[in-house]
Amino acid sequence: MAAFADGGGNTIVGESKGLNPALIVLLVVVALLLLFFIGNYALYVYAQKTLPPKKKKPISKKKLKKERLRQGVSAPGE
Repeated sequence: MAAFADGGGNTIVGESKGLNPALIVLLVVVALLLLFFIGNYALYVYAQKTLPPKKKKPISKKKLKKERLRQGVSAPGE
């Protein structure tokens, strides 16, 4: 029990009832979110180190020809 005196000289007696249930739920949710984000980051770092680099799609001959013409280099055979 805790006793407090207010300005008028009265003594107010209050009991501590432990942690607020809403605070416990909030702490659990925050802890789970933190665990989720830390786990995702750890998996991301692990994947960056272990997986081979992603292969690029091959450029079609048609697109290659257009690109060369746009740069001013004539395509072979023309």
